Amino acid sequence: MPADFSSDDLLRLARLARIELTEAERVLFGPQLARILEYARTVQQIDTAGVPPTSHPLGTSAPMRPDTRLPCLERDEVVAQAPDADTQAGLFKVPRVLG
Repeated sequence: MPADFSSDDLLRLARLARIELTEAERVLFGPQLARILEYARTVQQIDTAGVPPTSHPLGTSAPMRPDTRLPCLERDEVVAQAPDADTQAGLFKVPRVLG
């Protein structure tokens, strides 16, 4: 690991992330994280003066279509096709998600 990134730094990051690392994970992830940070330092040195900020790498925008009102399906027709629907109330029945 580089001199400015120590195993204590790795343990501090793990503690902040609320994860426990085994000794094998520390040996594996420490150098990987150090290389990632070194690459980030390299990227930060790129001269971006005169480059306008962008929100997307491509200069195109999504084609827009005009909003047009279209007919929708009838409620009774849709509910009749749904499995386990309450057709009298016009409602769908779904499995319980919360206890």
